[in-house]
Amino acid sequence: MSFVEEMKKKAISMQKSVVLPEGTEPRTVQAARILIDENICKSVILIGEESKIEEVAKSNGVELKGITVIDPQKSDKIERYAEEYYNLRKHKGLTEAEATTAILDPLKWGAMMVRLSDADAMVAGAENSTGKVLVAGFTIIKTAPGVKTASSCFVMDMPDKKWGKDGLMIFSDCATIVDPTAEELAAITRQSAESCRVFLQTEPKVAMLSFSTKGSASHPNVDKVTEAFKLVKEQEPGLEVDGELQADAAIIPSVGASKAPGSTVAGNANVLIFPDLQSGNIGYKLVQRIGGAGAYGPFLQGFAKPISDLSRGCSIDDIVNTTAVTMTQCK
Repeated sequence: MSFVEEMKKKAISMQKSVVLPEGTEPRTVQAARILIDENICKSVILIGEESKIEEVAKSNGVELKGITVIDPQKSDKIERYAEEYYNLRKHKGLTEAEATTAILDPLKWGAMMVRLSDADAMVAGAENSTGKVLVAGFTIIKTAPGVKTASSCFVMDMPDKKWGKDGLMIFSDCATIVDPTAEELAAITRQSAESCRVFLQTEPKVAMLSFSTKGSASHPNVDKVTEAFKLVKEQEPGLEVDGELQADAAIIPSVGASKAPGSTVAGNANVLIFPDLQSGNIGYKLVQRIGGAGAYGPFLQGFAKPISDLSRGCSIDDIVNTTAVTMTQCK
């Protein structure tokens, strides 16, 4: 069974609800139908003007039966949502009137549904930039308790199943934080370990990557990784993590044994933590394009409740698959 099939199976068993704020976007409407028909979600909520959603559905041959449509302008929850948004943003100078207007934005409305448990998760980005999706997440859903910043991960599905867990590995952060501090890198590491537990359904073996292994090179970039490693060990002493490790020492048993003898992670990693966005983005795309791996994501991690960002070039299947994976993050 493939990674996506596993996630769909898990999502079906969990029966959670998702809000898709881009309710007048054709691919999103078609994906909503599939999510209901395949029983991946207990309920699927589209946000937007009802007549426009109906028009899009009709032109794409989609039956809306079983799909919930919410027009914020007509909702009886405007006051409640506006008040909550005002309380979240009044320290920034937002007035009550401005909050009432702002919350009608579909992304904000969807995020508020998740915050107030009117939906379990939100998936967006088919027609909105990553920045807009993240702003809705950060300002309304917020990060999890004790988490200062959120990040992202990819699930890489290798043709050769010897890597990671049956060919599956977590790569992070490849899409969100450009140049993380040691503190942010430590947070990324812990968040990615949890993503490994949820998505790969196995205990993480986390390698914090560098161009140095255990002091083989000296540079401030290496120091950042070693400092982050120390923080992780302090924050989560039970986590199986090691660093700094070069990529070959992280994934090749013979190299790991030679460069980092005694390490239980070296040569056996199923989670790779890149020191910055440049290396992470380059790394996952090389593995995807040259290695022929499937790359699923980016999945956001560190938020109080599940939220996922789509590429604006996504397909209907991408929306369905991303939603299925996102649902498995629900509590």
